[in-house]
Amino acid sequence: MAKNIHSTKTLISKNDRALFKNHRPYCIWLTGLSASGKSTTANALEFELNKQGVHTYLLDGDNIRSDLNKDLGFDDNDRDENIRRASAVAKLFIDAGLIVICAFITPTNSIRKKVRDVFTPNEFCEVFLDTPLAVAEQRDPKGLYRKARAGELNKFTGIDSPFEPSVDAELTLNTVKNTPEECAIQITEFLLRNNIIPLQK
Repeated sequence: MAKNIHSTKTLISKNDRALFKNHRPYCIWLTGLSASGKSTTANALEFELNKQGVHTYLLDGDNIRSDLNKDLGFDDNDRDENIRRASAVAKLFIDAGLIVICAFITPTNSIRKKVRDVFTPNEFCEVFLDTPLAVAEQRDPKGLYRKARAGELNKFTGIDSPFEPSVDAELTLNTVKNTPEECAIQITEFLLRNNIIPLQK
């Protein structure tokens, strides 16, 4: 832990920044297996919110690992650190008054709780994209399941590393019955019901 660090208090608050945006700052955290549709749903959601004039930013697992977290590997400690950093960045976007959409596997309930604890309860929702492993393997857009089954990838989530279905998600969406666009609409409706974003005039 670094010493001699003192938090700087700013003159402009999170609420001050949010006033200009006409919606509440909020984090939407999408969790699910690889190929559950997290990135596609996150993109569809951001597109939908953008149409409604909502100020957003999207944090995607692969994009974060290709830059900010490119120094991390895939052992348990590095995976935890990957999520810790991502949630810290999301918290900064909340402080900026935005709605931030996060798409990360986040494989266990204990890790999800750590993410949740970063935010205040009225600034966070977990969205579990519920996809059977067999369906995710069949989709396999990046060929990762095939590599994992062939022994070319170690500790791949869902194969030789655990994935726990979410127990605390505010929304659980079936990605077999629903397209990413339909999931995005359901998340948008959740935001409207909870007064995160305003009704359109």
